[in-house]
Amino acid sequence: MPEIKPTEVESTASIKVVGVGGAGGSAINRMKEVGLNGVEFIAINTDAQALHHSDADVKVHIGQGLGAGGDPDKGREAAEESRDNIGQSLEGSDMVFITLGAGGGTGSGAGPLVAKEAKERDILTVGVVTKPFTFEGAQRKRNADRAIAELSKEVDALITIPNDRLLQTIDPRTPLLETFKIADDVLRQGVQGISELITEHALINLDFADVKSIMKNAGSALMGIGRASGENRAKIAARQAIESPLIEVKIDGARGVLFSVAGGYDMSMSEIQEAAEEITGAVSPDANIIFGASIRPELNEEMVITVVATGFDSDYYRQKRAEEVVLAERESYRDEQSATSAIETESIGNEEKAESKSSWDEADKLKDDEDDLDVPPSLRARLRSKK
Repeated sequence: MPEIKPTEVESTASIKVVGVGGAGGSAINRMKEVGLNGVEFIAINTDAQALHHSDADVKVHIGQGLGAGGDPDKGREAAEESRDNIGQSLEGSDMVFITLGAGGGTGSGAGPLVAKEAKERDILTVGVVTKPFTFEGAQRKRNADRAIAELSKEVDALITIPNDRLLQTIDPRTPLLETFKIADDVLRQGVQGISELITEHALINLDFADVKSIMKNAGSALMGIGRASGENRAKIAARQAIESPLIEVKIDGARGVLFSVAGGYDMSMSEIQEAAEEITGAVSPDANIIFGASIRPELNEEMVITVVATGFDSDYYRQKRAEEVVLAERESYRDEQSATSAIETESIGNEEKAESKSSWDEADKLKDDEDDLDVPPSLRARLRSKK
């Protein structure tokens, strides 16, 4: 029997990355730019112009081509109309990443339906989603909370990345447009950190079955990224990843942990061991832990560690999710009440103005009549006949 060398083994898992809406599409373009290999890219959008400029391998246009206008209902309706096309684009996949920026119209509305189509085909489905910045407004936050709640019901694992926490990791002087690009790039890192464990030949290789054991029906998931160079870079990068501001709860509550270690040609096995010890020491001894390591020459002297922690379906985390949804619905109800109140107030105001005008008209008439009393009756009659 011929010897099979690791470099001759190719991944048999079919992986597709689906970018839904504007942020999802931007993340796909970024992945293509950095050369994420071994996956097929699908862009789904209501905006025909954005699709035209997309670098995706497959483009699925939904709706009328003018976007969703920030309305998730329009995004959902557009996806329903193109449900068959969406399903066909997912056929033959073993694993699908659905990446989007929650809060917008297309991503929030169409994303859950895309996930549902994938799950109905028994595809391992992972959502990688950013939450909007606070400055993007309360309505966008409510849209995001609802979308995340809906998406979590349809995926095996959902990685949520809060953009507000992302601000803690970048220079405060970073320009606004660059900040949004960084948010899109975090989506890219979430997908790449997992997919390359399967698709890339590495020092320590993982296969699809390994990843599936962590991600299948995992529920809520969180991601942390650490980068470091110089002395003790492995420990520093690992600590940064598990203590990342992007991770909303302590990593020791995770039931599954998947992490990847990447470095240049000078990365040693002892450094990989140091990183692994740092991460495994921070999680429960009962957690299922898998990891891979790869050489990326472009990193030079830097080490990058990506940690994905899954299985945060503890009572605490379920309660946190429920509270977010309830809060979003309460705020939405208040807005509806405020809008109704404003309409009623305007209506009452118009009625009061009409009544006031009528009262003034009557007063003016009475005043005219009173003024007429100073005019002789014969002249008064002639004046009235002319009106």
